[in-house]
Formats: sequence, C-alpha cells, structure tokens
Amino acid sequence: QVQLVESGGGLVQPGGSLGLSCAASGFTFTLYPMSWYRQAPGKERELVAVITSTGGSANYADSVKGRFTISRDNAKSTVYLQMNSVKPEDTAVYYCRAVIRGRIYWGQGTQVTVSS
Repeated sequence: QVQLVESGGGLVQPGGSLGLSCAASGFTFTLYPMSWYRQAPGKERELVAVITSTGGSANYADSVKGRFTISRDNAKSTVYLQMNSVKPEDTAVYYCRAVIRGRIYWGQGTQVTVSS
C-alpha cells in the first residue's frame, strides 16, 4: 500500500525558512521521480518542484526558483523541500506526490503559513 506522509509545516515569518519532509512507503522509492505541489485557498493545486529518481536533476516553478530546494534521500525513502526567503504568497497546503504505474498518489498535506 502506497503511503506518503508529509511533515514539517507550520507558521513562519516572511523572509524565514522552513523544511518539509515526505516519508514514502509501499513502493520502490528509488525508481520514481517525486514532486511537491501546493494549494492556496481558492486556487488550483500547482506544481512547486520535481526531482528525478536518482536526485540528479530537479525543476522548479518560476515562483519559487532560487528560494526553494527539493532533495531526496533514497536510503530513507524521503523527499524534502527546503523553503528559504518565504513570502506570504507561499502560504498553502503542501502535498507530496508520486506517480506509480500511471496512478497518482498524494500525501495528506501539510499547512504552511507565512505571516508576521
């Protein structure tokens, strides 16, 4: 059974940093790219960052490029999102996503609120 469990969300001040984690289980983690999405109130869910199965390459949404870093530890079956220089518009529920044999799996999400 595929499971994705996010953690690390919370309240952070503008300009601050926050790190998210997504622990994966139930599939061969090393075979699949992983991604982070977010959904702000009243908006559609959007891609934030994606990383290849080996961790050798990543891509980012223009809105977070240069501020966020996606990484993974295949030995721990965990993908991370380091968020630096956060802005109020980064406030959203952040989701981890995997696509396995054509089926999309989501975590339960973790709330990130950027506010002073």
